[in-house]
Amino acid sequence: AEAAAEQLRLYRRDPGGWRGCRSTGEVAVSWRPSTEFAGNLYKGEGILPASPRDVWECIKPVAGGLRTKWDQNVKDFEVIEAISDTVSVCRTTTPSACMRIISPREFVDVVAMKQYEDGTMLSAATNVEHPLCPPQPNFVRGFNYPCGCFCIPVPG
Repeated sequence: AEAAAEQLRLYRRDPGGWRGCRSTGEVAVSWRPSTEFAGNLYKGEGILPASPRDVWECIKPVAGGLRTKWDQNVKDFEVIEAISDTVSVCRTTTPSACMRIISPREFVDVVAMKQYEDGTMLSAATNVEHPLCPPQPNFVRGFNYPCGCFCIPVPG
């Protein structure tokens, strides 16, 4: 979990190489080639008219949280093992897609939540295997490289 958090901090500090691919009035999505795997990294950025605490409540990875209510790509989120107040092993499931052509997925990740002195909040995760969460029937087991969300306060 700590390694995933550090990797996200490194992505954030290295602004080079990002190329814009989509943009609306609210969100800009960029990508760059990954140095860790054969594929691309993606980031979405936007400013929301809400307090950082309210935004964090919507995105923080906790059982019973708001993410399953607004994110159509997250069907369920459960904590398999709470390691500490800020680190846990979690299982996230996604629904099938494209008229069930794409099977539902499950991801088992170790997740770290951090708050920094400047008020920034971070959720970082990466794939892990856990004996209490073997692959489930009717799901394809997905694999996450270090990933997560930053909630960064801006003036006003």
